[in-house]
Amino acid sequence: MSPSADGAEPLLETRRLTKRFGGLTAVNGLSLAVGRGAIRGLIGPNGSGKTTTVNLLSGLYQADAGEIYLRGARIDRLRPHAVTARGVARTFQIAKLFGNMTVLENALVPGLAARDRGAPGDLPEIADRARQLLDAVALDPLRNAPAKQLSGGQAMLLQIARAFMIRPLHLVLMDEPFAGVHPSIRDIIMAAILRMNREEGVSFLIVSHEMAELRRLCSSVSVMHEGRLIAEGPLADVANDPLVLEAYLGV
Repeated sequence: MSPSADGAEPLLETRRLTKRFGGLTAVNGLSLAVGRGAIRGLIGPNGSGKTTTVNLLSGLYQADAGEIYLRGARIDRLRPHAVTARGVARTFQIAKLFGNMTVLENALVPGLAARDRGAPGDLPEIADRARQLLDAVALDPLRNAPAKQLSGGQAMLLQIARAFMIRPLHLVLMDEPFAGVHPSIRDIIMAAILRMNREEGVSFLIVSHEMAELRRLCSSVSVMHEGRLIAEGPLADVANDPLVLEAYLGV
């Protein structure tokens, strides 16, 4: 088991992970380790393979080669719902919600799905947790509104609350959660991440171009370029790495 850049025992580990689309190798032999309880940033120029990596980790894509381990068990051949059942949640840059369902109904979906699989918990308990999470992201006053009426930033907040409903929850994969949202919503997102990390020990892997937010959240970042991992460490250190400067600036 490889050490993580966070200095903690790995929760998530990829080994030589590879994904091709025709003649394009989007992820090329990626070996990445994210520690238990870590908040890790995943950065890199556009087209470097970040979102493809998240799609592989969440089971949306199947790898052409390599392995993915969560808590020591392989998950790279599991379907998305099975990856979720192992404790992995994700958000999308373009929110994927049930537009004609209410905000509360959207938040309830993971809890009800887990209950159908035989997980413990009765309906009042599930509903109470959903209300608590909606309150934490400032959406409880809108709980009875159709999700399609939410702004883009509010839709991201609902994705986050819904992700936090998954039990057990070990890892949240976030794809550009701060893109195009109001600064006040960015603050709510960051507070929610820090709270779940502190109170429930949830790890995060956050794809983002927003360096100010990553600097506040992450002890370390991983940098991808052309499908490969080229640097890891504190943001201040990797920002001065010659390979990173070349990838971003061509210098």
